[in-house]
Amino acid sequence: MGAWRPTWWWSSYRHSRRGSRASGGLFDVDRKKSRIALIERDSTLPTFWDDNVKAQGMLKEKTALEKQVASFEKAQRAVDDARTLIDLAAELSDPGSRDEGIALIPGAEALVKGLELEKMLSGPNDRMSCFMDVNAGAGGTESMDWASMLLRMYTRYCERRGWKVEINDYNAGEEAGIKNASLRIEGEYAFGYLKAEMGVHRLVRISPYDSNARRHTSFASVDVYPEIDDDIKIDIPEKDIELKFIRGGGAGGQKVNKTSSTAQLRHLPTGIIITCQTERSQSANKDMAFKILRSRLFDIEVKKREAETQARESQKMDIAFGSQIRSYVLQPYRMVKDLRTGVESGQPDKVLDGDLDEFIVAQLMGVKNPAKSIPE
Repeated sequence: MGAWRPTWWWSSYRHSRRGSRASGGLFDVDRKKSRIALIERDSTLPTFWDDNVKAQGMLKEKTALEKQVASFEKAQRAVDDARTLIDLAAELSDPGSRDEGIALIPGAEALVKGLELEKMLSGPNDRMSCFMDVNAGAGGTESMDWASMLLRMYTRYCERRGWKVEINDYNAGEEAGIKNASLRIEGEYAFGYLKAEMGVHRLVRISPYDSNARRHTSFASVDVYPEIDDDIKIDIPEKDIELKFIRGGGAGGQKVNKTSSTAQLRHLPTGIIITCQTERSQSANKDMAFKILRSRLFDIEVKKREAETQARESQKMDIAFGSQIRSYVLQPYRMVKDLRTGVESGQPDKVLDGDLDEFIVAQLMGVKNPAKSIPE
C-alpha cells in the first residue's frame, strides 16, 4: 500500500496551522486567543461597564472570535484524525484503517473550505445586517417583471439562511412587476454574503407579455449596503433634510401602508431619497428612513476611504446590455452564468428559487474565470 499523498486542502491547512502560530498568519489563531483573554480580563474590571456601548461591542467581538477559533480547532481535529489514520495504515499495511481515514477526508475538506470562506468574510462590515435595493432597468414591463423575480429570488435565499426580510419600500409597475423595492435583511453576515450580488443582472426569455412570443432581454440592478450599528454616529444637519409624509402605494400586501404615514426623506447634499412605508405610524417610518439614510451615508464615506472603492463602484454600471455580472437564460437554452467567475448552472429554476450559494461563494473566494458573454 502506497504512502498517503496530501491534497490541496491539506497543504492549505498546514499553511494555516503554521500561520496560527505566527503574527499575521492566514487565520492568526494565537492573536485571536490573546484578544479573547484580554477581553475576558477587562470584563472583570469594576470600570468595564462604565461605557456600556464599548462594553457591548467588546463582548460581541469576543463571541465572534470564539466562534472563529472553535471553527479552526474543529477543522484541525478533523484533518489530524484523517491524517493519523492514513499514516498509521501505511505503517501497519492495514487497508481497513486506510479506508476509514479516507472516508474522513470529505468532511475535513469541507471544514477547511469553510475556514477559507470565513477568512473572506472578515471585512469590518461583513457580519452586519444590510439593506438591498432592486431596480428595474432597460426593458419596460419585461424588466419590471424581472426585478420582481429577483426580489423573490433574494427573499428565498435569505429564508434558506434563516435571515429576516422586511420590505421598506415597494413601487409596483404599471402592468406587472416592480419599478424598485428596498429590503432590510437582518442576519449574521448578511452584508458579507449579499455584497457579492451587487451589479446588473440580465434575463433572456420568451416574453409572456409579447403576443408574438418573441425573445426579450431584460435588465435589473441590485445594490447592497451594510446596516450600521447604532453606536456609529452620523451627523445629519436638519438643513440637509427634507422630510414629508405621503400615502403609501403599490402592490405590497398588508405589510405596505395605504395611509399617509409613509415617510420620505431627501438628503439635499447627495440627492438620496429614502422612502419607508413598512410601519403603521409616521414616527416608526421616519425612524427607519433615518436609519437607512445613515447607513447609506456611512457606506458612501467608507467607499471614499477604502482602497477597494474603485472595485465596488465599477460594479455600478448602466442597467443595460454589456454591463451585467450574471446572465439568466431561459430560451433558447437554459443556463445561469456568472460573467465574473465563470460559474454556471443548467438549473435556472433552482437558482431563481434562491439556490445561490455556488455563485456567491465563488465570488467571495475570488474565483477568476472570466466567461464569454452569453449570446442572446
